Amino acid sequence: MCQCSGYEPPVDPSRRDFLSRFGTGLAGVALASLLSRDGLLRADSGVAPSAPHFSPRARRAIHIFLQGGLSQVDSFDYKPELEKLHGKSYAGEKPDVFFNSIGLLHKSHFPFKQRGKSGLWVSDLFPHIASVADELTVITSMKAEVGNHTPATYSGNSGFKVLGFPALGSWLSYGLGSLTDDLPTFVVLPDSRGLPTGQHNNWTSAFLPARHQGVVLRSSGPAVNDLYSAKPVDDATRLARFELLEKMNRRHAATRDAGADALEARVRSYAMAARMQASVPEAADLDSEPEEIKKLYGLDNPECRDFARNALLGRRLLERGVRFVQLWSGGPFGSEVHWDAHGSVPDNHTREAKKIDPPVAALLADLRRRGMLDDTLVIFSTEFGRTPFSQTGDGKLGPGRDHNPEAFSAWLAGAGLKHGIAFGSTDESGHRAAKDVVSVYDFHATILHLLGIDHERLTYYHNGVRRRLTDVHGHVVREILA
Repeated sequence: MCQCSGYEPPVDPSRRDFLSRFGTGLAGVALASLLSRDGLLRADSGVAPSAPHFSPRARRAIHIFLQGGLSQVDSFDYKPELEKLHGKSYAGEKPDVFFNSIGLLHKSHFPFKQRGKSGLWVSDLFPHIASVADELTVITSMKAEVGNHTPATYSGNSGFKVLGFPALGSWLSYGLGSLTDDLPTFVVLPDSRGLPTGQHNNWTSAFLPARHQGVVLRSSGPAVNDLYSAKPVDDATRLARFELLEKMNRRHAATRDAGADALEARVRSYAMAARMQASVPEAADLDSEPEEIKKLYGLDNPECRDFARNALLGRRLLERGVRFVQLWSGGPFGSEVHWDAHGSVPDNHTREAKKIDPPVAALLADLRRRGMLDDTLVIFSTEFGRTPFSQTGDGKLGPGRDHNPEAFSAWLAGAGLKHGIAFGSTDESGHRAAKDVVSVYDFHATILHLLGIDHERLTYYHNGVRRRLTDVHGHVVREILA
């Protein structure tokens, strides 16, 4: 049960109930979609927008998540002292690192420069993002709770290190509802090279109603599998099937057994699928974009084309009313398709940055040009950082860096923020968050705040506990708010 500013999630009126139960078979709901298009009935999502707790600064958000662990000292956390310490032994208490290989301290692998009018420090790893530095609100004092990829990735997306908790996008869908009837509220665009560690668990709705889970789309090929019937079906057969399925669904739903929510979600998903038959192909038609926009994002650049397509599709989905879009950079472990730079930061990070740097900068510039950045929140984060010392044996200097949950960097851009600033700080080597430490709970609380939600009031009663995204922790980082 939602406890959001005293309201309950909207109860479906009979028309919506009719529509949602109308279509368990894709062919049946396609008929409903055609009737809707002809004005004979209205295809409703069943998830009406809900009032936020207070006036939101952002209406929608897009989250870029870097799977594998971006090195803070090679990207957004400039440490001039680390240059002086280069080649020396780490002097602090022996750190607990993933592979227990503590080599000599290594300066940034990429030169840092002050960027834009703000003078924000950004390294040459991200030259295009550096060009829009005045849009960024960088938090250099992030701290993770764990240094293992899978639980840290879960934490970065759901606030918890273990399975079974809703993703940020699911909480936003549940708390705020949908902005459109024709597209999902929470859309996920995975890396074209594969799903991340944990796969679909990263965008699960868990114990929230199943309709709030993330919907995976692709930017090339069919956006959604099985959106259309495999074979043509005549109207009479389709209607007969629909009537039978409708009776079966009503009988089953009346029992309200343990699978009722799953059935309800499936019914809703098919109703949504009918509407998506028209809306998704239009939204995913990147060829309709002007050539200058496609070039801006990098669709003509083989190094970044795949992520560019996702970034451009993400903007088009936001325009069409999707509440929360998540873009993944990095695929499964076991091959070099992520940001896990154990062997060589220069090789790994250069390869991965080339894939996302132009499209991310283009997304910010494009949103600003369209007037959308004033009410859109852009989120750029990773599961943890990397060590300032080499991942080598004692007394050795090497190009790789180990996992580091003690410090990492993230940034926000867009609505309601102070732009062109860096908040918080790490110690002299960049190993530990030292001043104004920001936990993942604080990060999530601030994101919810910008979208008009009090993180302590967005709750759901489950198994005797009133659950929330931030568990029993977190505070809004008000110092970065405009």
